Amino acid sequence: MSEVNLELARYNMVEQQIRPWEVLEERILDVLEELPREVFVPVGRRNLAYADLQLPIGHGEVMLEPKVEARLLQALGPRPDERALEIGTGTGYLAACLGRLAGEVLTIDRLDTFCEGARQRLREQGVANVRCDTGDAAHGWDDGVAYDVIAVTGSLPVFHRGFHRSLTVGGRLVMIVGDDPIMEALLITRVGPDQWATESLFDTSVPALVGAPRSTSFEL
Repeated sequence: MSEVNLELARYNMVEQQIRPWEVLEERILDVLEELPREVFVPVGRRNLAYADLQLPIGHGEVMLEPKVEARLLQALGPRPDERALEIGTGTGYLAACLGRLAGEVLTIDRLDTFCEGARQRLREQGVANVRCDTGDAAHGWDDGVAYDVIAVTGSLPVFHRGFHRSLTVGGRLVMIVGDDPIMEALLITRVGPDQWATESLFDTSVPALVGAPRSTSFEL
């Protein structure tokens, strides 16, 4: 696909996939219109960078559909003075979006290969406020830092609270919970020291975080 066609495909992604999915926040749309998603897609699939589908990126992982990424970003509403955490770096695309929207970003992946590739792509795009580290966050993340925004990009077979206390009061967490064929994207807001509000966003289906708990008993 030529460069001109990629630009047109990016425009069509926003107008035909993302806006119809009720993503109307201009800051989010501006980032999606400007950031070249094809740079973050495996070379052999770059002609599908703006298609409405999940793209395999190796190791059993995928890039989420553009409209799903957009809805998650809109629900999180990152601001320039906020600190963001992403669980599941993948190719680095969502981290790059967060980097354009938030003040600073930490993105975590279990695979060094993904982190190394993401660092290179982020450098190439001039995204200097994102740090990529390797780690296992399937059961949660507690590095002693409070985050205003947390995005968990792999699904959790069962709901758990491993990320809740890493939020600031007023902070927002998005996570996808459940098993195939239907999973639920949730927005969780910390409204007090020991209080969280939960909102259902939409149904979807994405691969689970490797090693995520699979106990059948949980409390929502």
